[in-house]
Amino acid sequence: MDIKSTETEIQQQNNSNLEKIAILGCGYVGTAASSYWYKQGYSVTVTTTRQERVAELENIATKVVVMKGQDSQAVKSLLQDRDTVVLSIAPISNKQVDAEVYRETYIPTAKNLVAALQENKSVKQLIYLSSVSVYGNKNGEWVDEASPVDTESEYNQVLCEAEQLLLNSASEDVQVTILRLGGIYGAQRALIKRFGRLAGKNIDGSGETFTSWIHLDDVIAAMDYLSQRRLGGIYNLVNDFDMTIRELSDEICQLGNLEKIIWDDTKPSYRSLNARISNEKIKAAGYKLIHPQTIS
Repeated sequence: MDIKSTETEIQQQNNSNLEKIAILGCGYVGTAASSYWYKQGYSVTVTTTRQERVAELENIATKVVVMKGQDSQAVKSLLQDRDTVVLSIAPISNKQVDAEVYRETYIPTAKNLVAALQENKSVKQLIYLSSVSVYGNKNGEWVDEASPVDTESEYNQVLCEAEQLLLNSASEDVQVTILRLGGIYGAQRALIKRFGRLAGKNIDGSGETFTSWIHLDDVIAAMDYLSQRRLGGIYNLVNDFDMTIRELSDEICQLGNLEKIIWDDTKPSYRSLNARISNEKIKAAGYKLIHPQTIS
């Protein structure tokens, strides 16, 4: 028997059993997810819209594709032989964009994914990273995954439409998972740095709206957990903070020995979300938060 040939066959068999993942959109979360799964030995294909990022991403992915989600053929090709697909996109801008740019970013990509899944035989799970902002202003009441979403905000209309398009593509063979995320903090995005930029400044609103956050480590771990178990449906992913934005900013500024933010309650709040987000569903599914209370 040719020992070298046998070893090669075993290695090929082992490799074929590893999860094959595609990440459509490689920003803050997509890059971290690719790095994590690539280190686990998974085959990870990632996408970017910028050629200049290819060299960087080649260090944390098996394959890098320069494409846009609006390209239906590129999306179809991306899904070939993949087990799990993660949709992690956002408008490319350094400032707030209008709702039409949101629509052009999310909806064509969602439609192309749905169409590609209809022809694809390998994908078993699609994970879409959405936002808890879809709940809108609930006057500080508790909400869960069954609560009504906000239909007034044009931005939330787009996010919810994308969610529904993808959920409707679920089948016996393909699980669709919607992760509604709180504000993401973690490496390079420490809360003390984010709030520190506002220390001592005047901000519109009373600061009495509730805020929801989730650590980057938990976003990656939760995706991995749900993917391994092929759990579909909608899940809120937030930590256990139960604070208003004023309470949280005061605590962080105190920890950092910074001036407190000055809230101007004579002006409308700059934040549209005012709800306390329940994370009980994902906990009931067995996921344990890595950073339930950490402020950093």
